[in-house]
Amino acid sequence: MLKMSQAELAEAAKVSKPTVVDFERGVRTPMPNNLISIRAALEAAGIEFIPENGGGPGVRLRKPDSGR
Repeated sequence: MLKMSQAELAEAAKVSKPTVVDFERGVRTPMPNNLISIRAALEAAGIEFIPENGGGPGVRLRKPDSGR
């Protein structure tokens, strides 16, 4: 969605690139503080996380005029 590389996400989230790589591959789940950092970096880049509402959780790009 963002066309963000693993290295760019790792840098934005202030986590190691192997943390991002392993998480994307499903090899391991990052420690809670790293998950929070990754989510914050994605949100800052324009991702909006959608809570489960019967149809399952998801993500979308935030509208530019949403005030964030």
